[in-house]
Amino acid sequence: MGMESPETACHSEHVTASSVQADDSYRNVLAVGVRSEAAGGGFFVAPEQQRKGQQAMLYLIVFLGGGLGAALRHGVNVTSARLLGTAFPYHTMFENVSGSFVMGVLAGYFAFRGSAPQHWQLFLTTGILGGYTTFSAFSLDTALLYERSGLALPALYVVGSVALSIAGLFGGLALARHYF
Repeated sequence: MGMESPETACHSEHVTASSVQADDSYRNVLAVGVRSEAAGGGFFVAPEQQRKGQQAMLYLIVFLGGGLGAALRHGVNVTSARLLGTAFPYHTMFENVSGSFVMGVLAGYFAFRGSAPQHWQLFLTTGILGGYTTFSAFSLDTALLYERSGLALPALYVVGSVALSIAGLFGGLALARHYF
């Protein structure tokens, strides 16, 4: 697994950086040192590249996958509470770790094999894993930042995301206590 700089990778024959890629396509560029062309233009393709019906179908695919992921998350929550109790958030830890592991497997498969159509990529990653846990996307973003820039930027991202998320939660609780 090569460690290329963004400048080197963008000029290599394996990476296709074009105006067709948008939104989540950054996840495939330099994904743990692998080529991005395998993703078939990234997770999303610019609207002018698809008919409106195809765009609507992609949203429906993400919607259905998200529902399945959320139902799976609820199943893990209920099972964990029954088996392990509720004194520690085992369910959340399990969902975050297992979701990140599956995201790694899928990102590697899409990058190395590249044979999965865009709708399957959306269904599995943005849909199911997005409904199951957003920590999988957070973990992938952290790995990509590490591949692109070393340790400082992903460390800032991890600490900043966690600290600001917790601060945001407490801020929301304080606001709710004050107004409700």
